[in-house]
Amino acid sequence: MASLSLRNIYKKYPGGVVAASDINLEIRDKEFIVLVGPSGCGKSTTLRMVAGLEEITEGELYIGDRLVNDIAPKDRDIAMVFQNYALYPHMTVYENMAFGLKLRRMPKNEISRRVEEAAKILDLTHLLDRKPKAMSGGQRQRVALGRAIVRDPKVFLLDEPLSNLDAKLRAQMRTEISKLHKRLGTTFIYVTHDQTEAMTMGDRIVVMRDGFIQQVDTPSALYERPANKFVAGFLGSPQMNFVEALLVQEEDGHFELEFGSKESTGKRYRIAIPEAKAKDVLKEYVGKGVIMGIRPESIHDEEMYISNATTGIIDCNVELTEMMGAETFLYLNCEGIPLTARVSPRTTTKMNDVIKVAIDPNRIHIFDKETEKTVIN
Repeated sequence: MASLSLRNIYKKYPGGVVAASDINLEIRDKEFIVLVGPSGCGKSTTLRMVAGLEEITEGELYIGDRLVNDIAPKDRDIAMVFQNYALYPHMTVYENMAFGLKLRRMPKNEISRRVEEAAKILDLTHLLDRKPKAMSGGQRQRVALGRAIVRDPKVFLLDEPLSNLDAKLRAQMRTEISKLHKRLGTTFIYVTHDQTEAMTMGDRIVVMRDGFIQQVDTPSALYERPANKFVAGFLGSPQMNFVEALLVQEEDGHFELEFGSKESTGKRYRIAIPEAKAKDVLKEYVGKGVIMGIRPESIHDEEMYISNATTGIIDCNVELTEMMGAETFLYLNCEGIPLTARVSPRTTTKMNDVIKVAIDPNRIHIFDKETEKTVIN
């Protein structure tokens, strides 16, 4: 098995286009790491540089202790699973899985052993004589995984492997790939634009934007302690609410966030920042505009919560409600500020209601308005 080290890696194309900038990443042996970000952020380019399908313009790539910048893809001991499966339509499942091993002139009995073992792991034994056109998308994806498994590589690279599947099958395959990783005990690098896949599958997540790494951490740490507004907004569904606010300091030294519209009703709301969250850095922002972030699950419409709240109670118009089964989403308008709340499915709130909600002050985030970097989490 192998660790990977990406050191100051750049990918520059003719014409001055930079697809990846100063990528520094240490991937541990047997780790499941996910590269996530919007289209064009550089995640697939980074994966293809690891595979050797894209040339590294600057920087060094190590697999284990070996510098592999100039090593051919076939000699890097990696296996890649593509978005479109890339199966040979005229070959059976067995022949597709065995093809790479035949090219290596491996003995027939060893090929047979590896293919049958992989087929058993992926529940493909009964499909070995079928051709891809006679199979479902999920079965084809398992064949593509099987073709990678038989090579027994040090590193698995998976480039958006589930994007062509329907929602139910995607959820099922997420579980299967996670189980496969634990069973094989191999390093997995997985690229996706789907933050749900990233949050549920990765040991650590690499969030990318415009060719730069924004933050690398565990799913829970990224969700609770984002490094900037982009990471905070990208992870989480529905996404974090962002509200422009003014940071003020009371005579007793306590900090508060003030927001709302003076023009419509003249009403301004204040949320006291708990002492446990208040840090000295806030003094730099007193009297200045900041961005307050609050996740939908931290906005409450329950009467019990509102009656016990001492700060952060605001009036809202309900513009839309969405019943999601296990939860309900409320789309609110507060003094012209759109907010989304995730509440209990037992809520009695309806569209066009005027309600009070309470923002949990212990769960607020504050971001610098100019740099968008996190001030406090």
